[in-house]
Amino acid sequence: MDGTVLVADDDRTIRTVLTQALTRAGCKVHATSSLMTLMRWVEEGKGDLVISDVVMPDGNGLETLPQITDRRPGLPVIIISAQNTIMTAIQATEAEAYDYLPKPFDLPDLMKRAARALDQKRRAPAPQPADAPTGGQDDLPLVGRTASMQALYRLVARVMNTDLPVLITGESGTGKSLIARAIHDFSDRRTLPFVVASAGDLDGADGPSAVLVRAKGGSILFDEVGDLGEIAQGKIVRMLDAMTDGAPRVMASSQSDLTEKMEVGGFRQDLFYRLGGVTINVPSLRERVDDIPLLATHFLARVERDGGPIRRLSPDALDLIRAYSWPGNVRQLENCIRRLTVTSQVEEITKAEVEAVLGNQPAIEPLIGGGESDKLSASVAKHLRRYFDLHGGVLPPPGLYTRILREVETPLIEISLDATGGNQAKCADLLGINRNTLRKKITDLDIRVTRRRKLM
Repeated sequence: MDGTVLVADDDRTIRTVLTQALTRAGCKVHATSSLMTLMRWVEEGKGDLVISDVVMPDGNGLETLPQITDRRPGLPVIIISAQNTIMTAIQATEAEAYDYLPKPFDLPDLMKRAARALDQKRRAPAPQPADAPTGGQDDLPLVGRTASMQALYRLVARVMNTDLPVLITGESGTGKSLIARAIHDFSDRRTLPFVVASAGDLDGADGPSAVLVRAKGGSILFDEVGDLGEIAQGKIVRMLDAMTDGAPRVMASSQSDLTEKMEVGGFRQDLFYRLGGVTINVPSLRERVDDIPLLATHFLARVERDGGPIRRLSPDALDLIRAYSWPGNVRQLENCIRRLTVTSQVEEITKAEVEAVLGNQPAIEPLIGGGESDKLSASVAKHLRRYFDLHGGVLPPPGLYTRILREVETPLIEISLDATGGNQAKCADLLGINRNTLRKKITDLDIRVTRRRKLM
């Protein structure tokens, strides 16, 4: 790695660690706790890369970004922030940040991104609308610092100002409609209507046209499109085919597997391909356990902000909440926290109080499929049959064996690394392979490794 990096963070520990790591990698480093000093260095022509925190004693790193772009076009800026919400990711993208990482971050991952930033020429900045939305991070309950949520935030930020249709998938209660609303509210269409269309809205000969009139070039969400009947699906297809320039942006959500529905004739293939320009999968709480304490704290703060009692969770209570399966996902967690704030008589919510509330909640994870379909081999076989069928009688491209093994190998290694806390020696032992083999696979498959002990 070669170049000069400007580091701006009010945390001395982070400045020290980044300075040492970047220096060892071959970079020159200037570190400061002041945005004013950072801007002076930028104006003097110093630096090939900026790594900046958002909240600083003398300003906001995101608000400073356009000034950096104006004075030094092409200078890449990596934003790091403890504000782990979709709002921060969207603002970083709108401000043309080269990359965005939540705190606590994985140091090797940040170093990899810094190396790419120094090696690649930053893309030309795009003009930003003068009426870009503002607001606090509590405006959207899409909170999370796990890798899956950060990847979701980045994808939302990339697609929000495109015209591509978006299909949002995920279990009930994960926040699919919130994702759709965020895409609309932070896009160029935000001043236009956001319309949620149901089967009833499509009834009658004039139903689809009435939906288009209500949307007025804004956005239309077909909520739980997998539950619509064949007639309603046909109306949507004809409506999409008749759209012209200036038509609304189309989004759809579904908690059911539409590909499985297509296989049994329950969902139109032509509608599936019209809706799936970009597919966004919203992870369940079981897939982002580390976000549960963050969400619980967020909901407690929201209750207090709305005039409710001040409450906090005892360590044992938080452990129990973290261990629960949450089949109803974020919606169920929010309802549980609200109930606890009402039933608890003291400021600290106890484990016994959580047990009393969860005793009336479903304790099992939602079942997906059943019987033979729960076996990995059966799921792989179903996937492969669908893969061959979609080629319409023509053989897939050569190299299928390697491609399929890679698809299975990547999640196997990622999940094993997560289960062992990112310890590669333990992971290699768990998988029964040599540690050097594991390291090579991590590099070849571009797998991100995050240790449990993170830099704050």
